[in-house]
Amino acid sequence: MNTINNSENGNFTSGTNISCWLDTALKNNKYSSLKENLETDVVIIGGGIAGITTAYCLSCSGKKVIVVEDGFIGSGETGRTTAQIVTALDDRYYQMEETFGKKNATLIAESHKTAINFIEGIIEREKIDCDFEKITGYLFLHPSDEEENLIKELAALNRCGIDASFSEETPGVPFENKCIVFPNQAQFHPMKYLHGLCGVIESKGGKIFTNTHVSTFDNNNIISDKKFTIKAKHIVVATNTPVNDKYAMMLKQTAYRSYVIGALIKKNSLPKALWWDTGDQQQDKSAAYHYVRLDSYDSEYDLLIAGGEDHPVGVDSDLSGAERYLLLEKWTRERFAITKVIYKWSGEVVVPMDSIAYIGRNPFDSSNVYIITGDAGIGMTYCTIGGILITDLINGVKNEWEDIYKPSRFILKTSRPFFKILKDDFIAVFKKWFHKDTEEIKSIALNEAKIITIETKKYGAYRDTTGQLFIVSAECTHLKCMVVWNEDEKSWDCPCHGSRFTYAGKVINGPANKNLKLFSEKDFANLDEQEIINSN
Repeated sequence: MNTINNSENGNFTSGTNISCWLDTALKNNKYSSLKENLETDVVIIGGGIAGITTAYCLSCSGKKVIVVEDGFIGSGETGRTTAQIVTALDDRYYQMEETFGKKNATLIAESHKTAINFIEGIIEREKIDCDFEKITGYLFLHPSDEEENLIKELAALNRCGIDASFSEETPGVPFENKCIVFPNQAQFHPMKYLHGLCGVIESKGGKIFTNTHVSTFDNNNIISDKKFTIKAKHIVVATNTPVNDKYAMMLKQTAYRSYVIGALIKKNSLPKALWWDTGDQQQDKSAAYHYVRLDSYDSEYDLLIAGGEDHPVGVDSDLSGAERYLLLEKWTRERFAITKVIYKWSGEVVVPMDSIAYIGRNPFDSSNVYIITGDAGIGMTYCTIGGILITDLINGVKNEWEDIYKPSRFILKTSRPFFKILKDDFIAVFKKWFHKDTEEIKSIALNEAKIITIETKKYGAYRDTTGQLFIVSAECTHLKCMVVWNEDEKSWDCPCHGSRFTYAGKVINGPANKNLKLFSEKDFANLDEQEIINSN
């Protein structure tokens, strides 16, 4: 299975497991860190598809742009996606009609159609070789769902102007029956696409810096952890979850962990297509949804990429990451003639409480600070929409999507998750004080992690496969919730808002923007072992 060496964990990507996209891009980084003070029109924080697309759009409009990324280009969630470019959203259009009204649901549909065409146009215009293909998608029923919902969804799709039809069978999946057919969907290699965009940005005078962590910023400047400053007229935060916001956005969206396998399948045994079922993990633990695509591999095999089995980040679960991969593999083998599984990875999906992304001016902030977040599992199109919309806002161009996607919106009928998150936050903050069971720190085995208490304070302790012990503060640097161990990706994850840290404490997912403090075993060498309590 493909994993990153421990020395690279958190530097190249946000976890130990690597995707098929990252596997082909490990040596493609050519950018250096920020080493001087600069000034520009727009500074963009985040080098994933949201940030790079925004930088491309702004560069094409004549703006001077600088992109800063604390890892490498695409090393966050873009490199861990399955890179489906779709109008078929994870949430149903008939539900969006109920939430936003038919007119706005139609605008949402149009924005995703525009994004697909925009990506295709960029690739043709800039001659980017990124394996882009227009293909058909099929939405079929999860066992927990009913056929009448497919009929209702098809009617809503047609009202919203999306080309879709009904089929009595699901091509490529004989196991499944009726489905909705979505022509004019697409897929590509996300890392190749990003690097193609980066080349265009640089050709237009834009600058890109990697391994540059933005530690502080306001509406005029950003300051890196090495104390270099970039002064800008506009600041765009494109970090999956905004790192410039402690409260306003965090209570309006939930972070989910989604799992992916890549398996070999006999070449040309399936049509090139996208497949999704109608499960919904947010409503029912037994209804975890799935999503599937194909990619070329070699002369004998294609790579079938299947994902799903989502759960809230850091929240206690009856299933481990390993068990979720097994469930995903079982589901896939029941429907597709795969052979060997050669990739396993997971990613973080941020789901807004009303289902669509937040794109625009950051709430309770200066009017020149913008965010792109809440991709709801549809990051390729939402981030493209973000690049188009933010560019229009900065250039003073009226965009009909502005009100739909504005981050300050709060729709009362969808507010139930808001109050649940608020309640869960309070529980998580106080939960850390109620642990029992005692055990010596030396009992932590190789490749094992535990929450321990040392002189009343909580720490996360992980011993790697060589025996080296890494001890970090167990309080998330965002709002001090207690982190939990992610055995699959070897990270400390926050159950409150999805912040994540490497076992050495480096922050790899927001909203936290500061590392966990790292200690060594020597820092506690003089303590009596009775003072060290296992709090798992």
